[in-house]
Amino acid sequence: QLQASGGGLVQPGESLRLSCTASGFTLNSYAIGWFRQAPGKEREFVSAISWTGGATSYRDSLKGRFTISRDSAKNTVYLQMTSLTPEDTAIYYCALAGLRGWPPPRYDYWGQGTQVTVSS
Repeated sequence: QLQASGGGLVQPGESLRLSCTASGFTLNSYAIGWFRQAPGKEREFVSAISWTGGATSYRDSLKGRFTISRDSAKNTVYLQMTSLTPEDTAIYYCALAGLRGWPPPRYDYWGQGTQVTVSS
């Protein structure tokens, strides 16, 4: 089971770090992606990291503010978010790509999301 955590209520300009963890299996052999869904909007891609950590990708509009990383020892993938704005308010999900390949052809397993709210 995948689980996203670390969300919360922050003010504009602040930062948050989200974590994606797994119970019962290792994330270390899989590419992991982060997605988000804002109220009334479709789910959108945020970022992804290859199973080695050697390749990453980002939504163009988020480059420079968001950073994805992984810690194999902790079986965790992180999404560091900086300079947050109200437009970043959404539920953030992590997902696992079951097939090898970069970029991932699809995401097969989805975790429960974590709410991020950016408001003054």
